[in-house]
Amino acid sequence: MDERDFLAGRFEAHRDHLRAVAYRMLGSLSEADDAVQEAWLRLSRSDTDEIENLGGWLTTVVGRVCLNMLRARTARREEPLDVHVPDPVISSPDNFTPEHEALMADSVGLALLVVLETLTPAERLAFVLHDMFAVPFDEIAPIVGRTSTATRQLASRARRRVQSAAPAPDANLAQQREVVDAFLAAARTGDFNGLLAVLDPDVVVRTDGGSLRPSTTRRGAKLVAGGAIIFSQIAELTRPAIVNGAPGAVAISGSRPISLAAFTVARGKVVALDILTDPDRLHDLDLTFLDD
Repeated sequence: MDERDFLAGRFEAHRDHLRAVAYRMLGSLSEADDAVQEAWLRLSRSDTDEIENLGGWLTTVVGRVCLNMLRARTARREEPLDVHVPDPVISSPDNFTPEHEALMADSVGLALLVVLETLTPAERLAFVLHDMFAVPFDEIAPIVGRTSTATRQLASRARRRVQSAAPAPDANLAQQREVVDAFLAAARTGDFNGLLAVLDPDVVVRTDGGSLRPSTTRRGAKLVAGGAIIFSQIAELTRPAIVNGAPGAVAISGSRPISLAAFTVARGKVVALDILTDPDRLHDLDLTFLDD
């Protein structure tokens, strides 16, 4: 085995971790792969004898690459997005895929990723690296070009926004599934009171329709219940799924998916519902498990 093959083997041992970092930073699976590949290119051009902690070095490199990608993304936007649902990681409710297990090792729901999209690039980096991956502020500070104290403040500001907008889901997945199943059953039968029974009074529904459809945010149990009943009349079939480690559902009409929904269940109620209806992005999702 030559030196490059040996280095490649060491890099591969960190790939899953690096992809998890990049996914949380970018909310895009393809961009996460690009960031990890860029980290490999930088490693292959570096003097590895100078690297004492390869895992830490690679995490820092991926963080820097992602920060640059986020800043470029922000600069390209003429207007801020109202709602953007990041790329979901989807599995059958009966079987997590290896990709799902790797990305969701420290489970991050779609609702949390939606909130992360509202942070500034520097806030997102500080929060993700420190709060999710325990990277010390002294190591994050050079990436964002700030002092350790200022970096700590970035993370604190991001943390407050996340905690207020993305409630922590209940721990028991089976109990979450029961709540979601009750929601879907009530929607199918037009049971308005049944929907109110499983919806938090302040439930929020965020819908990302892509560039051709308006993105919307709805709040309040009565408004959400009414919308769920109307939509259930459009969908011919709804299949359960696991979306980012939490219960979800795929709505199908005319043999094609028309929406993907991720539920956040807290205190036994649905507190958030993030829905992707962008036809182009739905077309790109791997939904082969629906055919099982």
